[in-house]
Amino acid sequence: MVRIAYHMMSAPPPIGLLFLARTSKGLRYVEFMDRKSLKRMIAAHEADAPDAVWEPSLLDVKNVTEQLEAYFLGTLREFELPLDPVGSEFQLKVWRALGRIPYGETRTYGEIATSVGQPKASRAVGLANHDNPIAIVTPCHRVIGANRQLTGYGGGLHRKRWLLEHEARQLRPVGKQGDLFAVAGGSSGRRTSR
Repeated sequence: MVRIAYHMMSAPPPIGLLFLARTSKGLRYVEFMDRKSLKRMIAAHEADAPDAVWEPSLLDVKNVTEQLEAYFLGTLREFELPLDPVGSEFQLKVWRALGRIPYGETRTYGEIATSVGQPKASRAVGLANHDNPIAIVTPCHRVIGANRQLTGYGGGLHRKRWLLEHEARQLRPVGKQGDLFAVAGGSSGRRTSR
């Protein structure tokens, strides 16, 4: 029997409500509650593991919520969580490759395909991204099109854009061009836009 502890977490807009679930081995799901395929993903999981017992529990996912909160505050760049996703051998390879994309950087679907030894499988990488059950922690939002443009994201392009912009903001030095505000005049405390 597999015990799956789950909890819902509120994240800043436009991220919204997240569904979190973990087994004794590690994190199984971080998914957007309004994602249409969430029910399908859980149903497929239940079909593969009919003996699974789902139990609501904040305590079991406390470390997950704390790390996600720190990520959203901009104080955490790398998650340190054991993962326990369910997927095909190819999907698992892709998801591990996603986990190696540094914070604030992007890779193309083709680059990920090459990194998993399947250079012609960029479309299959896109499908694996779409089926990634551990959003944000396994950063499929960092994968972009060959033309360097934002392309599909299971949680919606508005969220993908927000996540990438959030990471970029955290990497900018305070007071450098591109910041929305910088302290002017040192001790005056006045803020000015650049």
